[in-house]
Amino acid sequence: MTARSMTSAIVGFLLLMGTCIASPAHAQDFTALVAAPDRTEADRQADAKRNPVALLSFIAPKPGWHVLDMAAGGGYSTELMARAVAPDGKVFAQAGKPSEKLAARMKTPVMSNVVVVAKAPDDLSDPSLRDLDLVTFFFGYHDTTFLPVDRARMNKELFDALKPGGLLVIADHSALPEEGATVGKTLHRIAEKTVRAEVEAAGFVFVASGDFLRHPEDTRTNIVFRNPTPVDEFVLKFRKP
Repeated sequence: MTARSMTSAIVGFLLLMGTCIASPAHAQDFTALVAAPDRTEADRQADAKRNPVALLSFIAPKPGWHVLDMAAGGGYSTELMARAVAPDGKVFAQAGKPSEKLAARMKTPVMSNVVVVAKAPDDLSDPSLRDLDLVTFFFGYHDTTFLPVDRARMNKELFDALKPGGLLVIADHSALPEEGATVGKTLHRIAEKTVRAEVEAAGFVFVASGDFLRHPEDTRTNIVFRNPTPVDEFVLKFRKP
């Protein structure tokens, strides 16, 4: 190979690499997902404090993923996950007790890839809850501090439900660090450091935290339902090694 042809080959290779770098795989358009016209007005109102575009961007769920949504409640976040992993993905909505709102939501077409799992948070023995890509646990971890739930067992079962490399994302209302897990029933809060310590004890590796639900003006001393300011909330991402 001549010097000239070698130079041409190198230039061609660099141009090819530049094209690959400049043209990443198409990413999900979470703004469009949240703007879907068939979402309910109630969900759109909840968006103001839940910031779903930022949350979805932080998690980055992909079509085809299998997801467990813990403490599904009325299904707000369950539906977001169902949309994000469609058309081939699947979402399991964990609900410790029946919810009329979730039952009504389950009748809508967008929830066709969702299965309700009527299990306690620390009893995820359903064999379908294995090799999952993602577990989400939004604003319900603090409830396990005053309900009859073995949190160490729960976190170990969440760990076992995920495939290696799978993600666990937890969001909750912030308590003062020194309050730990003692104000779950009174203030509906929990300390971020407590959640992180308990989850890491189950074998998870901390990946990142999101600050898009942070409100430093919150004193974290009031019950979240009657807080005089927006509630400070943490978002934590963990990975199963």
